Formats: sequence, C-alpha cells, structure tokens
Amino acid sequence: MSAALLTVGALGTTAAFGTGKPETRHIEAHGTQLSVPVAGGRATVDITSLAVRARADDGRTWQLSAPASGDLGAPGEVTVRGGKASWRYGDRGLTVTASARDGRLAVTVRSARQANLTWPVSGMDRSTQELQIPRGEGLSVPVGDRWWNSASAGLAGTGADMAEGLTMPFWGTSQSGRHGASYLVESDIGTTLNFVSAGGRLHTEAEHAFSPQQATENYTVTFALTDGSPVAAARDYRAWLQGHGGITTLRQKIDRNPEVAKLVGAFHAYTWGQARTAEGVRRLRDLGIDRMWLGYDSDTNPMDRKATRLAQQAGYLVGPYDSWANAQDPASADSPVSAWPAPVWQDACVRGANGAIVTGFGGRGCYVSSEALRRAEPSRHYLADRTRQMTANGATSYFLDVDAAGELFTDHSPAHPMTKAQDRHNRVQRMGWLSGDRRLVLGSESAGSWANGVLSFSHGSGTPVDDRLWKLEKDRPTWGGYTPAGAPAIFFKPVRLPSDVAKTMYDPRYRVPLYQTVLHDSVISTERWELSWSKLPDQSRTRALLAMLYNVPLNLVLDQDELDRHGKQIAQLQKYFEPLHKAAATQPMTDFRRLTDDRLVQRTTFGDGVLTVTANFSARTHDGLPARCVDAVIKGGARHRLCPTGL
Repeated sequence: MSAALLTVGALGTTAAFGTGKPETRHIEAHGTQLSVPVAGGRATVDITSLAVRARADDGRTWQLSAPASGDLGAPGEVTVRGGKASWRYGDRGLTVTASARDGRLAVTVRSARQANLTWPVSGMDRSTQELQIPRGEGLSVPVGDRWWNSASAGLAGTGADMAEGLTMPFWGTSQSGRHGASYLVESDIGTTLNFVSAGGRLHTEAEHAFSPQQATENYTVTFALTDGSPVAAARDYRAWLQGHGGITTLRQKIDRNPEVAKLVGAFHAYTWGQARTAEGVRRLRDLGIDRMWLGYDSDTNPMDRKATRLAQQAGYLVGPYDSWANAQDPASADSPVSAWPAPVWQDACVRGANGAIVTGFGGRGCYVSSEALRRAEPSRHYLADRTRQMTANGATSYFLDVDAAGELFTDHSPAHPMTKAQDRHNRVQRMGWLSGDRRLVLGSESAGSWANGVLSFSHGSGTPVDDRLWKLEKDRPTWGGYTPAGAPAIFFKPVRLPSDVAKTMYDPRYRVPLYQTVLHDSVISTERWELSWSKLPDQSRTRALLAMLYNVPLNLVLDQDELDRHGKQIAQLQKYFEPLHKAAATQPMTDFRRLTDDRLVQRTTFGDGVLTVTANFSARTHDGLPARCVDAVIKGGARHRLCPTGL
C-alpha cells in the first residue's frame, strides 16, 4: 500500500451526540492507518489487524477494538472512492469497506465462502468501566467486578446470538471521563456476542459466520463515540432505527386501530378459573381496576363471549394465547394450540441439514416452518381459519408466542427451503397481517426490535433472563408443573430464586432501561408470563419499583385465590400506574441517570419532561424520598408517591 496521503470528502455529523452542526471532513490514510471522521472525534482503523482506536475532540484516546482474532494475512492495496475505503485480505478471502456514515464509522466485511471472523473485540482498553448488554430490558455490568467475572454470575464464557439471544443488535461501553462507545451490528443474523473474562476483566468478542447458503456474506458493524451514559448505546441505536425508518410509534398504531389505546394504563394478566369468567371481570371492576389486558391459555376452557363482552365494556382488552411454531398430531396433541390439521403436522415441519425433522417444544411434535405455512396459506387458509376460530368469542387482541423472539430456523426441506432471514421476514409479514388486516392488538414473546412495526406489546422483553432460569423452571418439584388444571403451579407456586440468579436478573445496580430508551413509545413491554409479579415474592417490591421507574406494566396471573390474596395490592399499583402511563406511554424515554454512587437511586424522564420518575431502591432515605419508594411528577402537576409493600 502506498504511504501517500489519500483523502476523499465524507460527511461527519454530531447529530447523534452533541449539538454541533454537521461538518465536512475526510477519510485519511497514512501507511497502514485509516482515519475516519465520526461525531465527536475520529476513529482510526489499523488495516493490518482491524484494531480500531478512538480520538475524541477533547483529545482523549482509547481502543474501540483490539485486533481481530487470528491472522488476517497481508492486506492488499487500499482504494478510496466515493467516500469509502476498501481493501482485501486475500489469504482469508475477505473484502473490507470502511466509511463515515451518519456520524459513525461503518465497516463491512464480506466473504463469498464459508468462514468465521471474531471481531470487533471490545472493552479491552483499561479505561473501560462498564459493559451494556441488551439482554431483556438491559444490563450495565462493571467489567472489573470480581463477581461478574466469576462463574457465579453465569456471564463469562457464554455467548448470545445477536438475532435471537438479545432483544436488540448492539452493545455499549462506558469509559472513564464521560466517554463511551456504541457498537451496532446491522447484520445480526449469523453473529454471536461472546463474553470473555481475561485478567479479571470482562470484554466482548463478536463472531460472525459468513455463509452464502444463509445469505450472511456481508457483516456490517458501526462504531459511534458516546458520552458514556449507561443508555448512550441505546440512544445511538434508536437514532439508527429512526434514520432507517425502523420505528413505528404507538401513536401511529392507535391511529390505525383505536383498540390499541386500551393498552395505555393497563396491567397485563393471564387468567385462570374464575378470573376468566364474567364474575372474574366484575371482581376486577369492583376493585377499581379500569384498565387491563386479559389473556388466557388456549386450553379447553377459553374465555367465553359473555366474559369477553363484559371485559370490553369495562375498557379491557381480551386476547388468546396462540403459537404457530409447534405442530403435533391432533389425536395426541398436548393442547389445542399444538394441534394442526393434516398435512401440517406431517409435512410442514422444519428439517435439519441431515433431513431429519426438528423436534418441537418440550421434545414433542415438530417446529413448523413459517415458509411452509406461507406457501400453503393462499389455498389452505390455515392461519386465517385458526385466527377466526381463536377470536370467535369477540376478542380484539392476540398473543402470538415465539414469533417476535426467534428461535429462527433454517429449513432444509426441499418442499419449503428457508434461510433464517426468510424465516424472520415471514414472521414479520404474518404478524403484520394480524395487526393490520385483522386489526388485532398484537403481542408476542420477548420481541426483538425488528418486530416493533407490527406489534403493540411484548411479554418477556422486560426480563434479563439468566440462562440458569431455564434449568430451574424444568425442576418441577421446585418450580411447579401444569397441575392443577385451574391454577397450574408453574404459574402460581411462589419460588425463591437462587441468590446468584436473582442478582443477575433483578439487582437494580445493574439494571438499565436499554429497551425503553429505544422503544418506549413503540412497544409496551412487560416481563415474562411465567414470571408473574407474585411468582417471585422476594423480588416483588423491586419489580414494582422498576415497573414504575420504566413506565411499563406489571404482568400478572390471576385466579380466584390470587384476587382474594393480592387483589387490593394489585388495584393500588394499577391506580398509581395508570395516570403515569397515560401521560407518557406515547412518549420516548429521554433520560436515565443514577443519582447516587451506589447506583440505587435512579431517575427517568419521558418526552420533554412530560413525566419524571425517581426510584429509591436503597435502605435509606435520599433527598426526602424514603427507602424503597418511588416519586413521580407529571409535568405541571404535583408529586405522587408510592411505597409498595411487596409480598
């Protein structure tokens, strides 16, 4: 490569971070160093290794990425054309393009053959203090913390699929001195974010699998400089989504379907026994609860038309649980949801590379190919008939399990071949049909940000699940099973989480509202349905405070006994929540900050100060706010305080 200076005009902008006007700067190449303008400074790429360094406008420098793992081989000559610098690693069959785009460094690596690349390797700089991970709602982890580096935390040595294991395809770092970085993976399918502990410090290693068969030949990562806030990377991702037409707001969804407005101010609950009857609806109204989303498992006793009509008159939404991802023989199916007519349960199964059927939920049946259903729908109407049957009671809402979360599948069936990208596209299309053509208020499981345009609510994206939770849930003596039929212990039996799992999931020192920073005004997010508010009594107070702080509903399970024991508490919490949510549900979360060094007093702001909420998770009073209480101020109004008692 020539050592001569190569320059080309490029647009750098401070639009994402800072108040400066956009300015024209240049990509510059000096020997093996490529300097790219970014908002707030410059990023320098070492062409021999793909190491990346940041230089902020104030002179501060730090490493954005260590060199890529493994030998890349000698780079070819760099060419600069049209605002982009390109070069090749011939030995690895990799082509790299770097450019300045919307205030970020954008790097695309392409391989036309099967290959893997571990890069970027972030958080290795000694100035890195915290790592932000969009696991569920979001975590911010101190990288030098002894416990987080230990096996007890269950993070180091694990990895998360960026298309399925995280709710959003980015991560962030906070440096000392009010600096930080955002890493955004535009090509999330085929990419895994690995968490590594080395020398007592955590860092991340992103690994991309290039595969022509999976259409993952291009791997694009953008780097942005931030102010180091624990939600700065989420702000960057929100700005990226907005720039790519990727956020549909609740206001837009309400304009299209006024029924969506009934979610505003509502808690969510799955109902059993009496709670899904007209009598149960009357009990909720008698408690003074005038906003609820009521769901019901699609067993042999769904909510009937009388109960549905009464709920709607009360201002509630009613919706069935359904899943289009699992098929079993109707003669022996575990539930009506798993039963599909012939030939779906025989011929529509996902098949692995060896041609074998991919076994479905709980080792039963098979996973259904979204491509097989897409191809069959015009003539067979499986989905239309099923939806019509499920809403025959007048339900105007719908919960479609799995579709918005993954797991995404490659289908090797010659009758309906499918890549993971096609699977995701199919799911978005059919969810869009439910919420658009069918005008149902649609929710799904742990919705990835890519599904925000077709959903109004998500059950599960609020939970930063520790992988050890799944093992605990399979321990039926401890967690509970599917009996008794009217109140399954899996939902109703109180459980005490192991201390390490409780810490990773619910310690407020490490919780940060990444999902809300990105999507608060688009998708109403709750915790998982099997983690109802009363399922985890030890965390009930903290979870109530988090819900109010983040302006998100609690997710409940209700039967007669639950209403007898906790109905008044639930009503108190809902009455407090409703006016706050009505004020801010359609507003973005515009600020999050920790007010104390111990990170136990936190504040959120929505819109231009439309709502401000302060939560004290500590055991002592702070600035007049008692321990374990929350204060909320609606713009122009008085302070409202809640001190939940827990269970």
